[in-house]
Amino acid sequence: FRKQVEQNMHVCPECEHHFRIGAVERVKLLCDPGSFEPMWEDLAPVDALGFRDRKTYKDRLADEQKRTGQKDAIQAGKAFIKGRGVVLAVMDNDFMMASMGSVVGEKLTRAIELATQEDRPLIIVCAGGGARMQESTLSLSQMMKTSAALARFDDAGGLYIAVLTDPTTGGTAASFAMLGDVILAEPKALIGFTGARVIANTVRQELPEGFQRSEFLLQKGFVDRVVHRRDLRSEVSRMIDYAGK
Repeated sequence: FRKQVEQNMHVCPECEHHFRIGAVERVKLLCDPGSFEPMWEDLAPVDALGFRDRKTYKDRLADEQKRTGQKDAIQAGKAFIKGRGVVLAVMDNDFMMASMGSVVGEKLTRAIELATQEDRPLIIVCAGGGARMQESTLSLSQMMKTSAALARFDDAGGLYIAVLTDPTTGGTAASFAMLGDVILAEPKALIGFTGARVIANTVRQELPEGFQRSEFLLQKGFVDRVVHRRDLRSEVSRMIDYAGK
């Protein structure tokens, strides 16, 4: 039975490796059945800069939207987790590796502001390789935008629980992902700003074993708890109760 449960959670029953999952599957695992109410689904990215790499950004977006059925790399809205009403935002690894563009930042900011207005706990499931290069400074500005919204949320006495998944890196890690009142991480998730090879080549030193993994960050005090996926719903609801929300 345990093997079946963990397979449904995309966890290897033998070694407990946590496979990467998209936002749609994450919502199903985390929320009470049928309780997620998606919001701001009309928001879609645009190619404001006329960016082109191997293909145009416009074509890349169209391909990703067709493949995933999503408009961008995030799901956000209201939900219940074990009966506790929350505002939930989940970044989507399936869409351009959950890179943070203008739409991701806007939906995150709206979710934060909604949690502030309705005095609900805020849960953000963080993922991705950071800012979306195809949007350049427009993407980088989302770091400040979301962080400012979280500061206002904190001033209002809100509870923000950040859940860091594999990977949580770049501008995502350098902004809202590490600003939680409580920071949870899934086992062995890659978490950090710059890649380990870049750091090693810069400092000219051999990095510690397990560097930038959840367990290493727990030892150094950057995350509060490493939580197995099967326990995440219970852990989040327990934190909400402990905070009196």
